[in-house]
Amino acid sequence: MTHPAGECVSVLGLDFEDQGLLRQALVHRSYLNEHPDFSLESYERMEFLGDAVLELAVSTALYDRLPSLAEGELTKLRSQLVCGESLAAAARSIGLGDALLLGRGEETTGGRSRNTILAAAFEALIAAVFLDRGYQDARDFVLETLAAPLEKTCRHGAPQENPKSALQELFQGLGEPAPTYRLAGASGPDHRPVFTVEALLGGEVIGRGEGGRKSDAERAAAQDALDRWQPSSAPAG
Repeated sequence: MTHPAGECVSVLGLDFEDQGLLRQALVHRSYLNEHPDFSLESYERMEFLGDAVLELAVSTALYDRLPSLAEGELTKLRSQLVCGESLAAAARSIGLGDALLLGRGEETTGGRSRNTILAAAFEALIAAVFLDRGYQDARDFVLETLAAPLEKTCRHGAPQENPKSALQELFQGLGEPAPTYRLAGASGPDHRPVFTVEALLGGEVIGRGEGGRKSDAERAAAQDALDRWQPSSAPAG
């Protein structure tokens, strides 16, 4: 599809004057392996640039919103926000996986939903916005797309390194029994399942989490319980 020079092209909710930048941000290396004459490169160089823009945008937001935190604490929070899992979730929120150009092999093995691919493409997309519309628009795109996790991080801080231990210590300090965990469900293909686990206190669900392994889902459920826990919500003894 061609567009007159200077016309903005709206894709993924973004307006692009240079459609070529957007298209390149969507090209995975596997597509080029099957289409060697394709006119554009993969998104890998753009991923490098997008990573820098992403870190600057997130760093500035944390610096402005959390003036009392020291450098080390800010670094931990930024790492949580720009990790692969977080970026993949942001990519899913805008339907980025559906727009990618993938080779048949990646397509058939679930590449459109793979965290590593989604996170890399999201960084490339940030670079495309930056190159097409400048830093301010790229920053606005980053902060809008990451608004929910950014707000949660600024309110609660980074997740515990060992949320299951932290949750157990919390309850022990309150004179409560240790939490238990139960598998609530599983979905996805056999080679890439997603488990859902519930954290329980006295038979009451206090947190839910998902993960590619049951242990990851348990950690996520514990973190969810820590994020939501209020001492007044403890079951009566």
